[in-house]
Amino acid sequence: MGEQTQVQVQTQTQSQAQNALHESSNSTTTIAQATIALSEVMNAPSQTSSLPSKMPLRPRKIRKLSPAESDPNSSQIVTIPDGPKPIVTGKSHKSKTAQQRAAFASAPVLPARSLSCEGEVEIALRHLGNADPLLAPLIDLHQRPTFDSFQTPFLALTRSILYQQLAYKAGTSIYTRFIALCGGDAGVLPETVLALNTQQLRQIGISGRKSSYLHDLARKYQNGILSDTAIVNMDDKSLFTMLTMVNGIGSWSVHMFMIFSLHRPDVLPINDLNVRKGVRLLYNLEELPRPSQMDQLCEKWRPYRSVGSWYMWRLAEAKGASSSAAAVAAGASLQLQQQEQQQEQQHQRQPQLLDPLNSILNLGACAWGQ
Repeated sequence: MGEQTQVQVQTQTQSQAQNALHESSNSTTTIAQATIALSEVMNAPSQTSSLPSKMPLRPRKIRKLSPAESDPNSSQIVTIPDGPKPIVTGKSHKSKTAQQRAAFASAPVLPARSLSCEGEVEIALRHLGNADPLLAPLIDLHQRPTFDSFQTPFLALTRSILYQQLAYKAGTSIYTRFIALCGGDAGVLPETVLALNTQQLRQIGISGRKSSYLHDLARKYQNGILSDTAIVNMDDKSLFTMLTMVNGIGSWSVHMFMIFSLHRPDVLPINDLNVRKGVRLLYNLEELPRPSQMDQLCEKWRPYRSVGSWYMWRLAEAKGASSSAAAVAAGASLQLQQQEQQQEQQHQRQPQLLDPLNSILNLGACAWGQ
């Protein structure tokens, strides 16, 4: 009985072992088959590469400007969305450079130098002759202007005050005595003028009002409001503002000072009667132009309106203006001419200076010359 039972147990154990071995063999076969199938799939040639994708890629766009749509001289830009920066092709670089040079050559160049610099007057005359055909014959007719006189700003402003409302000969006489009282040209300094009282100045022919003008100018120098260095370095607009703060010096005086003492190239004395007369004659106007019209009429003269104004004085003088060179040289009175200017300029608060034409035509002996 015991032997029979033992035999049965051994038989069951062998059967289970065979089943396990059979299952393991099947599993191994399945794994091997799966591996082979996967390998075949991976190694098989792709048949879907030619099939359209559900989300197709957007093709890269290359856009070129057609000759019909673009300027033949302009650049052609090739646009590549995901590539490098736009590429400029064609004749753009050379064309742009040529255009820049042409624009620079045609643009007016503002002078940085005064009219006393060598060659500056010649440049001004060429510019005026090209810019205003009506001025060209006038330039050819008259000898070119010179701007070679020099005085310190304080001395020049002092001289302008002394010559106000005086005949040329009388003004020269008073100015000579004033220079002697100060100890020479080099002695005309703010402290020297302030040391002279009204009585001393009156003894050499200077009125009480002019004495107050001289003292006001000297005080502004002494207080640091003005100085020779500051005046030379100021731009035209700032200089005009500062100098018209001095009693007895108005717009006309400042314009004359800027042209004939500082030799500024682009000053237009819009209130000067003879400049306005010259403009009327040059452009054949029916009426004398108003000061407010002068800027527009003479705009083409920029940046040499000082030289253009010089020729207007010559034109007015040639047509019989009241201040002729011969009369001035002989010491004749300019009182009529000054009265006419005062009537035209009633809004100005100061008397007018000697006609600047005198300084041009009488070198070495004039209100604004040496």
